[in-house]
Parts: sequence; C-alpha cells; structure tokens
Amino acid sequence: MSFGFHRPALFTAVVPILLAAAPAPAQEAPAPDTARILTGEEMYKHLAGLSHEKDAGAAHLDRIQAAAQTADWGTAKTIAFDGNLRRFDIAVAAQKTRPFYFLRELAGEVFVLALPEDAAAQDPLSGSPYAGLDDNVGKKMIFSAVKTTTVVEDIRYTVVKLTQNPERLLLDRLFFIAIVILLFLTMVGMGLTLTVKDFAIVFKKPLGMLVGPICQFGLMPLLAMALGRAFGYYEAYPFIFLGFILISSSPGGVTSNLMTYFGKGDVALSVSLTALCTILALFFTPLLLKLYGSNIPDFSIPVIEVFKTMLVLVIVPLFVGMLVRWKAEGFAKRAEKIFALIGLFALLFLIVVGIWSNLDKFADTDRYGVRYYLSVFLLTLAGMVVSAFLAKLVRVKNYQIRAISLECGLRNASLAMTIALLLQDQMGDFYSSMFWASGIFGLWMYVAGALTIYLFPKILPVSAEELEQHKALGTKGESAS
Repeated sequence: MSFGFHRPALFTAVVPILLAAAPAPAQEAPAPDTARILTGEEMYKHLAGLSHEKDAGAAHLDRIQAAAQTADWGTAKTIAFDGNLRRFDIAVAAQKTRPFYFLRELAGEVFVLALPEDAAAQDPLSGSPYAGLDDNVGKKMIFSAVKTTTVVEDIRYTVVKLTQNPERLLLDRLFFIAIVILLFLTMVGMGLTLTVKDFAIVFKKPLGMLVGPICQFGLMPLLAMALGRAFGYYEAYPFIFLGFILISSSPGGVTSNLMTYFGKGDVALSVSLTALCTILALFFTPLLLKLYGSNIPDFSIPVIEVFKTMLVLVIVPLFVGMLVRWKAEGFAKRAEKIFALIGLFALLFLIVVGIWSNLDKFADTDRYGVRYYLSVFLLTLAGMVVSAFLAKLVRVKNYQIRAISLECGLRNASLAMTIALLLQDQMGDFYSSMFWASGIFGLWMYVAGALTIYLFPKILPVSAEELEQHKALGTKGESAS
C-alpha cells in the first residue's frame, strides 16, 4: 500500500532540516592580542633606551622603522595635530650616527614616523612633506598625517605617514627668535656696565668675592639636590630634578643687581659677583649638571653642548659689551639703562610667553601640583637665607651679606630657560620640565627677593657708616639697575 511518498524525495527534504538543527562545530576563537600598549611617556623612554644601546638597540629601531614602512596603510586614519618632531641619533659606527624620527603630540602621545623609501624625499628642496626634516626638529608644528599601528616584538607602535608639509606655529617661531636675540642683548648690556676695575674688587673685598661663588656654585646646587630628593623628583621626575640643578648652577643677572640696590646692599660687590660668576658658569653649569645627573638612567648630560651654548649666548656678548665700554665709554654709559630694561623685558617675555604656551602644565597636577610650586619657592628663598647664614658665619659685613644673599637666590632665569629649550630634545626632556622649573623660579624669585629685602633691616641691619658707603656707590647702583 502506498501513501504517496517517494523515498528519495523524503530523504532530500529531511536531511537539510536535520543538518540545520544540528549544533555547528565549535570554531577556534581568534588569538588574543597580547602586544603591550605603552603610554606616551613610556614609549618615549622605551625608544630613548633603545637609542642608547649600540648594536642591539640600533637593530631593534631598524626593525621598528621597517615595520612602519610596511604597515597596513589601507585602513589608516587621517589625523591632524599640534606637536613636535623629535629625533634620536643612533650610533652605527665610530663617529657615525643615523637618525630615528618620531612625532610627539602636545597631548603626550608618541608616533613613530614612517620614512619614505626614497631618501630623496627628505632633501630640503624636494617639496615633499618630508623635506628638511632635521630643520624642523624640536619646533612646535601642525602635522597632517595618516595613522595606523604595527607590532614589533610584542609592543604595539602607532606609526604615521606625513601627508602635507608641516606648518610651524607662528608663536613658536617668534618665541625662539626672540629669546636668542633678547638674551644676547641682555648679556651685551651687562658687558656695557663692566670694566677691568670691576674684577679688581676681588683683591679689595676678597672675602665677599670668595663666599659669593661658593654659595652660588657650591651651596645652592646642594640645596637644589636636597629639595629635589626630599620631594621625590630624583626618582619620579628626574627632569624636574635637573631643572632645579640647572637654575641653581646658573649665574645671577641684572635682577640681582637691581634688587641689591633696592635692598641697600653692596651694589659694587653684586655687579662684580654677577660678572665673575657669569664667566665661571661657563664651566660650572655643565659640570654641575653632569655631577648631579650622572646617576639618572636613560639619558646623558650633553656637557659639550651646554658649554657651547653658554659660550655663544653668554661669554661672547659679555665681552662684546666690555669691548664697547672700553672703546666708547660715553656711549656705553648712555646705553646702560636701555640694555638693563631689555634684560628685564627679556625675562618677563620669556616667563609670560613660556607659561602661555605651556598652560597645559597647570592641568598636570600629578607632576606640577601645589607641592611642586612650593618646592620651587623654597629653593629660591632657602638660597637667600642659607647663603646669608654662611656669609654671617665667616664674618662678612651685613652690607655685603645682603648682596651675596640676593645674588645667590636670584638667578639668570632667562639663561636657564634658553639652555633648557635648546637642549631639551637632545637630553630627552619629554615634558619640558627643566624649562618649566626655570620659568617658575623666575617668577617666585621676585616674591622671595621682595620678602628678603623687607626682612633685611631686622635680620641684617646696616650701620650708618655702611649706608654712607652705599650712597657713595649710588651712581654705580643706578647704572646696574
């Protein structure tokens, strides 16, 4: 008996239904992405560490660059951001290096720059986005690029290719030109106030001229080191620590001369100490940076570069000013006040514009919180107080102690800020901490100086005889101010 079903047709209809109802075979899950992702600062330190290794580090950086060039650019995202082009010089042979370029976004992220395979694209006249890379190192610029990622030895790198020529920020361009010109003119102005007789005071007031440099290059950096370690900067934020050392090993400037005049101290001694310590700083500033920063890992102090920078920005213009004073004394005396005003303007310009262009640092309260600003204030104030105590201990007259105290606590912040800016890329100062420390010191020193001058009559009274001597040197004081 047949019910009308055909067996092959029945099989054909039922089997697909059964197969659809059956559970699908388990598929292997994609392998988890185990590549490490580093923060901006961690990536910077990682790349810096590789650049300091010779063979293994150079080979690793080569692999990163090769991976960047062959990355999957088909899925790359278009980005535009404000940032800096940075470079590390990798030692490849005796006296030979090759560059490794990366971009640092102002917000902190670090991108490896994928270089074009055609080296001619980096020629300054090529017109490509990569033209003249070295000329743009360290400058704040607007970058247009495409971004993707690649993995090398379990670390994920964000890599970028430039799509347009970088455009330098106008404020950054003007700032760099201005600081070099203003600092040069400031040091020329200091030279205009000096003669060989100013250095002869070493023999007339040997005690004051001996104690002053000891306080400036011995005591003050020691205080900076103690405060830096006490606040934990040496371990946690080494470039803040080095910023303290940099400003503490810089010489005094026209501000100390001016404040000594207002504080009724020995202005002649102040001017002579400024001149002597400015010359001594050519050697002591790089050496003290090297001494106190020698045990900090992952970077080195470019002693020769610091020496050359100070030679060009300090010693050369100082002697130019002294030469003008020697050859045209009348003109030099007339120009003293003008150049002194340029010096004060240079400091204020550096501080105001420098802070304005780094307003983001106020938001970084972990690094630059209340305790940071307190520690900078303590550094300048402690320099004045402790140097006065030391000078008192060796029986220097109060009249001269006032000058030594202010000379020790009031530093040439313009010089320190300029050195920090010019060398921060080479030293690896990721957050411009040395520049920021010098700038904040430059602000606080006016407050600490005014407070110290207010306390002088109570803690360092000056006799009527010494005041008469001060009035006799008033002309010199006015020229210094």
